Amino acid sequence: MSYSSDLPLRPDPRLEALFRHADKVLLGKPRALRLAMACLLARGHLLIEDLPGMGKTTLAHLLAGLLGLKYRRIQFTSDLLPADIIGVSVYDRRSENFHFHPGPIFAQLILADEINRATPKTQSALLEAMEERQVTAEGKTLPLPKPFFVIATQNPAHQVGTFPLPESQLDRFLMRIDLGYPDPAVERQLLRGDGGRARLAAMKPAATSEDLAAWQKAVKQVKAAEALLDYVQALVIESRANPEHPGLSPRAGLALLAAARAWAWLAGREMVLPEDVQAVWIAVAGHRLGPEGESRAKRLIQAVAVP
Repeated sequence: MSYSSDLPLRPDPRLEALFRHADKVLLGKPRALRLAMACLLARGHLLIEDLPGMGKTTLAHLLAGLLGLKYRRIQFTSDLLPADIIGVSVYDRRSENFHFHPGPIFAQLILADEINRATPKTQSALLEAMEERQVTAEGKTLPLPKPFFVIATQNPAHQVGTFPLPESQLDRFLMRIDLGYPDPAVERQLLRGDGGRARLAAMKPAATSEDLAAWQKAVKQVKAAEALLDYVQALVIESRANPEHPGLSPRAGLALLAAARAWAWLAGREMVLPEDVQAVWIAVAGHRLGPEGESRAKRLIQAVAVP
């Protein structure tokens, strides 16, 4: 199996500039950057799970800044209410009417920071937004900006004051990634003041939302042969073999194919290869397979023959 992050980038100057600038901020994490970008190119939402202080928030800031997206951060806490996210109607004494005041959800990229510190009721405020790119408030359906992405961060479940995300919410995240500790050489660079959030303030957009829309359209054109679809379907079916453990939903299969298309496009290919599916498999399937999902995902990818 191939998990290399050193694949050549598609020869688009703006995309190359984006990754070049990103590497100067999020040091030593080329694979995480590539997965995060593939997630956005596949029109998916991203969940980043790791310990505090590992660069989760920096990655979200970085992607929003480099893509020129309207960005809002929502700090999830135990007392946060759904209205704090969606918005609320306020009575205007002059007009004697209620006027809706949009919440922070009305942005192109939302950082749901420490999402699992909020109660399940508040977490559920994102379900409609993530699936249908709209919200319902005061009986009215309101569209969200285009593009619309949620990048959520969460702390490990064993930490105090966390509420596990329900399966329905986890399934709406196309990928879950972690950043991990930096290696000693990268950490020394951070201690010297290179990289990290200090560089974010000087960062200028390397692309626009229009560029992103064009890239997303190109990703959808990447071909997947019938043999490749057989491989994806075999992985999904194999995940359902044991009735005691949750298997992958049809939405997960679509997510896997979309992510593999994005990974192939980033590598400059016009057709998805099994290696592209393998490269995104853990990020797409791990959080959908219940407890110890990553371990199950690794066993499944080894059990299914490559076409």
